[in-house]
Amino acid sequence: MNDTLKGKTGLIIGAGTRDNMAQVIARRLAHDGARMILAGRDAAELERLAQDIDGVPTTCDITSQESLAVLAETARAQVGGLDIVINATGWGLLKPFALTTDAELRRMTDLQFIGPFQFFQAMLPLMRRGSSLIQISSATATIMLDDHSAYMGTKAGIDHVVRCIANEYGPCGIRANSVSPGITATPMAAGAKLVPGVWETYEKHYPLGRAGTADDIADAVAWLASDGCFMSGQNLQVNGGLTLRGNPTSEEVDAAVIAATGKPRPRPWQKQEG
Repeated sequence: MNDTLKGKTGLIIGAGTRDNMAQVIARRLAHDGARMILAGRDAAELERLAQDIDGVPTTCDITSQESLAVLAETARAQVGGLDIVINATGWGLLKPFALTTDAELRRMTDLQFIGPFQFFQAMLPLMRRGSSLIQISSATATIMLDDHSAYMGTKAGIDHVVRCIANEYGPCGIRANSVSPGITATPMAAGAKLVPGVWETYEKHYPLGRAGTADDIADAVAWLASDGCFMSGQNLQVNGGLTLRGNPTSEEVDAAVIAATGKPRPRPWQKQEG
């Protein structure tokens, strides 16, 4: 065990899916010595992870203020105060701007803007001097990706909220930053690997020659959570230089898929024939 976070208490929300980014981050912070509260919607999966890392599992729906209030009380009862608070929730909706429905837009806003806003409101009273608040954002909050407007807009919005928190709570000794991955080998991006040509097309846009991993993000989060971090109000682009070149266009991805399979790329929002 590394002891860089020994004695610290952390809470991460979004850890209810096996081997997702939140779980990888939680494992890394626990390895570094932090005692972790694990929040999400799948009780059985949270319990499994908690047993592995000696954490505290608790179900929570980030879109519910009542659920967030219960989460705050659980954290207070279990650890008293928090040194690390991380939001790693998200929904990777890919849909053209004009076809995004009211229900999808409201769900995305609840999950990626209102929910995180209220999550931070609930957690900040528990955060000690010297603590670190971390939002898992996305490179697409800064650069373009076709058919991703609702996701991009809400991620960009909450990044600015994090900057506001950094400014307002800095005098309390609280740091606030966001981390922006590109396409990452996680369960949320699993579909991209199933279609031949897609993943390879994205990787060509990374100056470092590969897409990111959840471990890459966990490394950055562990540093942000440590006492050696003198940074606040920033968005760390932990994506191998993707922002230098930008994501591939839909036309590039389509051409790669046709070259690899001889068929057009599936569009989930289009009615499938047959």
